[in-house]
Amino acid sequence: MKGHTKPLILIFLVLLADQLVKTWVKTHMYLGQEFNIIGKWFIIHFTENNGMAFGMEFGGEFGKLALSLFRIAAVAGIGYGLHYLVKHKYHRGLILNVSLIFAGALGNIIDSVFYGKIYGYESWFHGRVVDMFYFPIAEGHFPSWIPIWGGDEFVFFRPVFNLADAAISVGVILILIFQKNYFKEDVKDEVSINSEIVEE
Repeated sequence: MKGHTKPLILIFLVLLADQLVKTWVKTHMYLGQEFNIIGKWFIIHFTENNGMAFGMEFGGEFGKLALSLFRIAAVAGIGYGLHYLVKHKYHRGLILNVSLIFAGALGNIIDSVFYGKIYGYESWFHGRVVDMFYFPIAEGHFPSWIPIWGGDEFVFFRPVFNLADAAISVGVILILIFQKNYFKEDVKDEVSINSEIVEE
């Protein structure tokens, strides 16, 4: 268990916070209800989705089941990868970021697998993921000269997401930003004929 303590604590805390927020929203708000936290830029908006992160859909009854099973397989793979990283003493930052991704993926799996049955609207593996964070930071219309979308309304940032989605995104972004530190290899000095090192 050496080296696993901090990742496990991080996973537990993210999962706990994610499920507490989702449970509160699910039990205290009706679908589509919203209220402003910071003006019009930070809104709690209760929505549910049958698909992937940020409300993307993966349609149909079979599609939903396939997505749930895929999520479970993916989380199992991430969990094994996380154990491998800890066992082989990879960079601590990489381990913690993978822990964030693992916790986020597991948080949404809980919704998909159990929520349908717990809240009585579907069978196992057919639950809907609860989303609530909405940041419509900027709103407007595309210029008329833009092909296809010209004149259409746009909202930035449109997707409604949850804490699990945020954990996955933060983990992935930090890995991309710090990948050179996480995956750097020690470069050994090569001894050439012209080396000034003299062996005795």
